[in-house]
Amino acid sequence: MKRYLPARIVLLALAFSAALFSSTSFAQTGPDAVVKGAVEGTVSAMKADPAARGGDMAKITQLVQTRFVPATDFQRTTRIAVGKAWSTATPEQQKQLYDQFQTLLVRTYASSLAQLRDEDVKFKFDVPTLDAGAKDAVVQSHVYSTGGDNPVRYRLEKTPDGWKIYDIDMMGAWLIQVYQTQFAGQLSKGGVDGLIKFLTAHNARTAE
Repeated sequence: MKRYLPARIVLLALAFSAALFSSTSFAQTGPDAVVKGAVEGTVSAMKADPAARGGDMAKITQLVQTRFVPATDFQRTTRIAVGKAWSTATPEQQKQLYDQFQTLLVRTYASSLAQLRDEDVKFKFDVPTLDAGAKDAVVQSHVYSTGGDNPVRYRLEKTPDGWKIYDIDMMGAWLIQVYQTQFAGQLSKGGVDGLIKFLTAHNARTAE
């Protein structure tokens, strides 16, 4: 004799399976899809917001913070850019370095996106070729506007939370490489505290 489960239990089981499948699918989102969602989502929000569309940098920066930053791992960016000094810094110094450097990166990216607010812009994101089990990927993107094709590359790492952006090449040079050189000079002169002071002063100037 067949025994049937109550309809309520069946529905709960189906809902749980759907949620599990959905979360698994999200975790397996490819690196190009992560970049596409972060970039197009930020630009769309910028164009839809009157203040951002009018050039309000505070608003544009806020949109980058809420739309783009969740797809990043800027703590990894900070660790690599600071180099060996990161491991000798105290937890409080590491926090200050991360906070100040993330502020710098967000404002830098916001300034770049601000140039697109009045443009009829289109994006293309190339699907990278990845080996099985690959943990690092580079996504080549193309920004098509009145200025032509402007290539921007994104480097991502595969984390337990999915692919995360940790480096950007906007003008022919990876940001980490650019800042590694600058940070090395500051570290040699004033150590970790000197670098924190440098970043804090820089961010204070750009906030004016």
